[in-house]
Amino acid sequence: MSAVVSLAVYFVVVVALIGFLMLVTHLSGERHFELGTGIPYESGVPITGSARIRLSADFYLVAMFFVIFDISAVYLFAWAVAARELGWPGYAAALVFMVETAAGLAYLWRKGAFDWGVRRLREHRKRHGLKGA
Repeated sequence: MSAVVSLAVYFVVVVALIGFLMLVTHLSGERHFELGTGIPYESGVPITGSARIRLSADFYLVAMFFVIFDISAVYLFAWAVAARELGWPGYAAALVFMVETAAGLAYLWRKGAFDWGVRRLREHRKRHGLKGA
């Protein structure tokens, strides 16, 4: 029961501290009510358009590919450090891992995941009956 009481006391202290800090910053902060105060700007340059830009999924694919293959590299570096202690079974496991990674890369390549150029755009337009095919 003492653990629950300790957790409750901790929660109350945290909430009280957050409330206190918010109150102090509200009371000690400056107040500006001029016309241009609430207008956002970036490095002194006025905004020129919407911040809601639709990005292509290709950017997310690049990030996912990076994460996948970067993690693969981390595993292989860890294997390289311990290669002598792991012996032949460790070598076989690393080889299987590399083959699986290469198979994944080949699959992505075959599915066209790396085609981001004009050809892919033309195929997309042709497939969906859009202008400019």
